[in-house]
Amino acid sequence: MTSKEEFLEYLKQRKSCPKTNYYLESLKEAEKIKKESAGRRPKLLLHACCAVCASFPIEFLTDIFDVTIYYNNSNIWPKAEYDRRLSELKRYIEESGSRIGLIVTDYDNENYMKKLEPYRDDPEGFRRCFLCYTLRMDEAYQYAEEHGFDYFTTVMSISRQKDSQKMNEIGRSLSRKYPSVRYFYSDFKKGGGQVRQHELVEQYCLYRQDYCGCEYSWLERQAAKNSQKAQKDNS
Repeated sequence: MTSKEEFLEYLKQRKSCPKTNYYLESLKEAEKIKKESAGRRPKLLLHACCAVCASFPIEFLTDIFDVTIYYNNSNIWPKAEYDRRLSELKRYIEESGSRIGLIVTDYDNENYMKKLEPYRDDPEGFRRCFLCYTLRMDEAYQYAEEHGFDYFTTVMSISRQKDSQKMNEIGRSLSRKYPSVRYFYSDFKKGGGQVRQHELVEQYCLYRQDYCGCEYSWLERQAAKNSQKAQKDNS
């Protein structure tokens, strides 16, 4: 069975699985925190991959938490793209007036991609991506536990291209590994989150990349562009 066939079988199985409304879960948890915190905002470490994806989650979360962003994205290729996304994230934090901290880890794409290489032929949104999410979330979650954070979450559920059910399953699994830090379940794309995201991107003129980040996703995007161009030229 090819990687594509395995992916299609996986999608078929996922359709039959019950789904949790993680947007409602986030609202319930937020209300619980506000009632029980007695005015104290818990500390949350937020994994963020770019300003576009972080824009609405930052707005949503800073009403509840004392937020610190963790930027550990060695998957992003090339280095110029990594730097551009980081620069835009810093600009958004400054211009939006968000009072949040930012932690940036060392960039090591070469060693990072060795871990993903066994799944290089997978379609985007399958095992290679699941491993990529897990590696970055695991590193950030470990930092959260080692530095006394109360909660951890990621902005990645904002993306239409990412399965929020899978993202939260990864978060649940990691929460058992780091029991002193609670995972904040989310589906930031729901409840008007993507509409608000679009408004913030327009307001701050944020750079919106057209591929997820790694070299494999860049190559897939280029192939799609070339295919679209060929179809247009032949029409």
